[in-house]
Amino acid sequence: MNKILAASLLAIVLFVGMLALLEIGRRLGHRRLASDPDGARAGTGAVEGAVFALMGLLIAFTFSGAASRFDTRRDLIVQETNAIGTAYLRIDLLPVNAQPDMREHFRQYLDARLEVYRKLPDLQAARSELAKASALQGDIWTQAIAAGHMEGAQPDATKLLLPALNEMFDITTTRTMAAQLHPPMVVYGMLVGLALASALLAGYGMAGGRSRNWLHMVSFPAVMAIAVYVILDIEYPRLGLIHVDAFDKALVELRANMK
Repeated sequence: MNKILAASLLAIVLFVGMLALLEIGRRLGHRRLASDPDGARAGTGAVEGAVFALMGLLIAFTFSGAASRFDTRRDLIVQETNAIGTAYLRIDLLPVNAQPDMREHFRQYLDARLEVYRKLPDLQAARSELAKASALQGDIWTQAIAAGHMEGAQPDATKLLLPALNEMFDITTTRTMAAQLHPPMVVYGMLVGLALASALLAGYGMAGGRSRNWLHMVSFPAVMAIAVYVILDIEYPRLGLIHVDAFDKALVELRANMK
């Protein structure tokens, strides 16, 4: 299932579940007040405070972690752009007759790298482009070694070009792993569980009024559902409303400059 569709469904289910538990908690509170008016609220404040505090901390940590990983993914795009640009410039150190073919392989490689992320959320197509880019890495490396020993190559061509190529290739693995780095699902399960538990306790605390406070009963689950959705959306960029595509423009501009 598409990750963003799953996040949307989770937010909807969370909203409905919290709304239902608010009503259940309110009814339980009414029954408790009817049977024991003096002791119905005894000790509930400490429990509610602990649950709500834990929920707040968990939301803060998951949001902070998601935002941090989002920034890291954007930074890696810039790093890859710089790495490819540096390696491309160092092609000038190779013999003149070896440069056109090498530059063409670089253009094909950058096209494949751009297509990897353009194909998302089609994972099969993205993996196909990633395999194509990996194959081109081998071709570029082999060509660079051969060209570095050809007549006309600069004395330090191999020493300067190969490290740049190595950095250019390594960043692809770093980006791939960064895209797959997410918190364990148990963290999200705990977040949802705490949200539902807090709704039950909040509903219990609302007991005693003659009528339901719909503003609070709707606002609380709505805010929580939106918060969870935003966290998941940031955690899986390119699949929802939040994207890192704008930073791909750096790679696109680099490709346009590869004449």
